[in-house]
Amino acid sequence: MPRRQKITYVLILGALTALGPFTIDLYLPAFPAIQRDLGVGQAAVQLTLTGTTVGFALGQLFVGPLSDKVGRKAPLICATALHILASLGASFSHDIVLLGVFRVLMGIGAAGSGVVSMAMVRDLFSGFAMVRMFAAMALVNGLAPVLAPVIGSQLLLLTAWPGIFDFLAGYGALVMVACLFLVRETLPPEKRSTGGTGVLANYRILFRDRIFVGILVMAGMNFAGLFAYLSASPFLFEKLYGFTPQQYGLLFGINSLGIVAGVQTSSRLIRRVGPQWILAVATVGQVLAALAIIITTLAGGGLPGLAIPLWFYILCTGFCFPCNQVLALVPHGERAGTAASLLGVSTFLTAGLLSPVVGLLGTGSAVPMAGVMISCIGVGILSLWLVVRPRTVPPLA
Repeated sequence: MPRRQKITYVLILGALTALGPFTIDLYLPAFPAIQRDLGVGQAAVQLTLTGTTVGFALGQLFVGPLSDKVGRKAPLICATALHILASLGASFSHDIVLLGVFRVLMGIGAAGSGVVSMAMVRDLFSGFAMVRMFAAMALVNGLAPVLAPVIGSQLLLLTAWPGIFDFLAGYGALVMVACLFLVRETLPPEKRSTGGTGVLANYRILFRDRIFVGILVMAGMNFAGLFAYLSASPFLFEKLYGFTPQQYGLLFGINSLGIVAGVQTSSRLIRRVGPQWILAVATVGQVLAALAIIITTLAGGGLPGLAIPLWFYILCTGFCFPCNQVLALVPHGERAGTAASLLGVSTFLTAGLLSPVVGLLGTGSAVPMAGVMISCIGVGILSLWLVVRPRTVPPLA
């Protein structure tokens, strides 16, 4: 593939995967406004985030195997169109239940972009070339969580919170046009799964792979710990520490730079260190950072006592992302769509189910959030050492 075409694919596939983070993060600064306007509690607003992640999980479970059967482009276009329509529906929602329904549909629609983009990279590349493409895409994709809350908070200066969903509809339309005219089909007919038995056979092969199953648990718990931060941070910083939506958006962007730094550093280390060993070190760093949040909060450390260890927790989370992708997808190129969909289901479904726990425990301090983080990463560490077993992972070709 010529260099210019590689750059084009990096930008487009990165923008496609960024649709998911934009869908999740863009409206986070509006949580208190949604709570006030719709007259509901914090947990109800956080459930709309849960609905989005559940939609992501369900959408990927369907879109991934479908892309292995009919090709990559058609499911991608249909899913993005659903995202656009659901975003417009959310912008006209004036009831928390209706908003939650459209958020689920938005998650289903955005799921197609993430899972199919990963499968397209696996179609075109392998080994270290695939790692480099994932890293380049992650750099583009990593800008989304940095920019999303900043854009969302600035949009709140110009419009009420429904305008955020109008913006998402417009972004989805741009992504769909780019996909229609600039992305080619990467899975030729002769390599596609045929019939329902092909899909079931792929599932059987994947679930018999001990390392793949362990990575599913590992990735899900890693993402659940991050979502504990996503669901709690708007209330912690805006209500507890008095941040404006704009100040929260700026702080969120700074924190998201930790993910970008972790992803890029990890992607380079993989060439010299096995991804399973990077996971082993990064998860310990996550536990230590979450413990530091609890200790400094109980000791009265205030905002610095929360913000500094939180940034390092997010940095370690970024280290885990490319490692999980590589370990899950490298051995399963012929069923990349199904493997990517199961990876997405694990991450978003686990995160969606666990993120409301923080709201139920309360956001009067950062201790409940950090406690959920430690619990999630603890399960991930057990999966890494008892199921994946780092010493048994074959070296990356």
